Amino acid sequence: MDLGTLFQGIGTLFLVEPKIAIARILLIFLGIVLVFLGKKGTLEPLIMIPMGFGMAAVNAGMLVLPGDIIGTIFMDSLAGTQDVAGADITSTPAGAAALFDALQIDFLQPIYTFMFSNGLIACLVFMGIGVISDIGNVLRFPFTSMLIAMFAELGSVLTFPIARAMGLDLGAAAAISIVGGADGPMVLYSSLMLAPELFVPITIIAYLYLSLCYGGYPFLIRLMIPKNLRGQVVKTAQADITSKEKIIFDVVAGTLLCLLFPVAAPLFLSFFLGNAIKESGVTKYAELLENVFLYASTFLLGLLLGILCDAATLLNPEILPLLVLGILALLISGIGGIIGGYVVWLINGKKFNPVIGIAGVSCVPSTAKVAQKEAAKANKRCTILQYAMGASICGVITTAILTGLYIAVLKPLI
Repeated sequence: MDLGTLFQGIGTLFLVEPKIAIARILLIFLGIVLVFLGKKGTLEPLIMIPMGFGMAAVNAGMLVLPGDIIGTIFMDSLAGTQDVAGADITSTPAGAAALFDALQIDFLQPIYTFMFSNGLIACLVFMGIGVISDIGNVLRFPFTSMLIAMFAELGSVLTFPIARAMGLDLGAAAAISIVGGADGPMVLYSSLMLAPELFVPITIIAYLYLSLCYGGYPFLIRLMIPKNLRGQVVKTAQADITSKEKIIFDVVAGTLLCLLFPVAAPLFLSFFLGNAIKESGVTKYAELLENVFLYASTFLLGLLLGILCDAATLLNPEILPLLVLGILALLISGIGGIIGGYVVWLINGKKFNPVIGIAGVSCVPSTAKVAQKEAAKANKRCTILQYAMGASICGVITTAILTGLYIAVLKPLI
């Protein structure tokens, strides 16, 4: 596999006419300019900030779709509604009738169809997460945060060969491995892309285990880290990171990641756009994303997952390997994160708190809170939340990158 296939955002620049490639590059930069003009107030921020992000992301996130069509997964359909002969029936009266019949099965079916089964709800949650995340902690401790986050992906990496050895196909093995990133929307998204036939059970398992692991991780911390190290005080950063610096990071990192991993571009766009809206001071949008989108999406997600937890699904013999692999992925990731904490502890001359490592298992801000709580139990004067939040946010980014890599490499093979 060549780099153009792996990084399709870049590769597709060489598959289109030169004028199209040049226009894409120009529009990426124009989108970035619109974001900053909106932030500055030169242009209307309510329109220009989301418009600029969308412009940059959609032109960066081009990839090759089924049928050798170059497009994006923002607007271009990956598959149509087809009959047994393969003919597209979406626009026919019979197709429309079948669609509306499906939507009338129960009162949650429209929400499932239009939000859950297409990944939209994951994007809405990511926008809300972006609003509540302080990217400044990543900028204060970039090396430490990213190193810990990379170690905390151990479960997402090692579970894949174990799943293959247990008989799962490539898509299912990758989708269940992403549970190790402890990022529910990412699991939802990857299972839709790689294992749609197991989408429901994998997503249910992921969210069930995410709830349980926050109760189990404190015991893992106490098992692997002695009390004197759990209470070790770390020096916090006093330097203030300006909103301008944060938005620069948002727009550059968001666009670059969309360019490298187009299959995860909707999630990158959602997270970095949410954070940029907060940093831009657009309070109306920030309140909308946090108080409406995040909470409404989380509520509907939980409700739908509960509805989908029927006995037939959970007692299916095919689900047992997924149950084992899901908890294994989270356990290995927790161990990997703590190992990462110890590595940073050694690099810093044993003047670091290894408990921070657990926060690299990404779900923001829960694992960061677990780390702070355990450190405070060992030493009331110990405050590690800055480092923990930096590692946790980097965990979101590394999980999205790994998801993009799995999809880019495995999707053509499925």
